Amino acid sequence: MPHALSSAQPFPVTDVARLGGGTITLGRPEQPGWQLIFVYRGIHCPICRQYLSDLEPKQSEFAGMGIEVAAISADTEAKARKLKADLGVTVPLGFGLTPDQMQTLGLYISDPRSPQETDRPFAEPGLFLINPEGNLHMVDISNAPFLRPELERLPSRIKYVLDNDYPIRGTHSG
Repeated sequence: MPHALSSAQPFPVTDVARLGGGTITLGRPEQPGWQLIFVYRGIHCPICRQYLSDLEPKQSEFAGMGIEVAAISADTEAKARKLKADLGVTVPLGFGLTPDQMQTLGLYISDPRSPQETDRPFAEPGLFLINPEGNLHMVDISNAPFLRPELERLPSRIKYVLDNDYPIRGTHSG
């Protein structure tokens, strides 16, 4: 079972290799503001491929709210490159997420069912909204590809949070 991150606490700053060079620093966006991190299972997952395709037209809505978006996985650089070419996505892709990093982020980790699926442990889906102070504002993790936030409504829901200074929820400690 993963170790859950606590809402309202500092997000664990984590560097992941960025397709095209450099790194994506989770918990510290390139420009001051919000950061939205999508964790996907990898190129082998048809549901993740569709999710990333559906994310593509939503990027401008997130950018308009001052939210930096990235998608990360345990895929190799070659697999991330192929995924980008196959789908034509422009969202920044991070690759090479390690099991230790997955555990730090509180993600569920799965082993491949066969070498045809993939060749390494991979993270199940996760979504993290990190506020400008670097704290975890909202989180959604799943242990399977079938449960994840609906992308059609996600931008408007996050916009509501930003426009209404909606507080961080889930902070009750006892």
